[in-house]
Amino acid sequence: MSGAAHTHGHGHDHGHHGQDAHGHGSFKDYVTGFVLSVILTAIPFWLVMADVLGDKLVTGVVILGLAIVQIVVHMIYFLHMNTKSEGGWTFLALVFTVTIVVITLCGSIWVMHHLNANMMPVSAEEMRHAP
Repeated sequence: MSGAAHTHGHGHDHGHHGQDAHGHGSFKDYVTGFVLSVILTAIPFWLVMADVLGDKLVTGVVILGLAIVQIVVHMIYFLHMNTKSEGGWTFLALVFTVTIVVITLCGSIWVMHHLNANMMPVSAEEMRHAP
């Protein structure tokens, strides 16, 4: 009887480990993700501290690009997001989230720009007499 229970438990554990191996990354994946993350953090630090590019705008754009690459690295190596995981639903949720964030940010910037452009200018004299 205990042999049958042991076999049943062993079969269950084997299936469970098989599912974990499919859903989670390997040690090599985690190390690769960690090394890439360290590199993608060190490069912007070096760019700013050594003033390598000389132009703040260019430095900011390069750092923004490296930040986007680092987000992708984290999603692939640590969150295990791809088009195959969870039947593609995690990727679909990511696309939906990015779409909503882009619409919200672009809409907010558009509204703020038009409010700034269409507000009546206030002179310094009017500001002093304002309540």
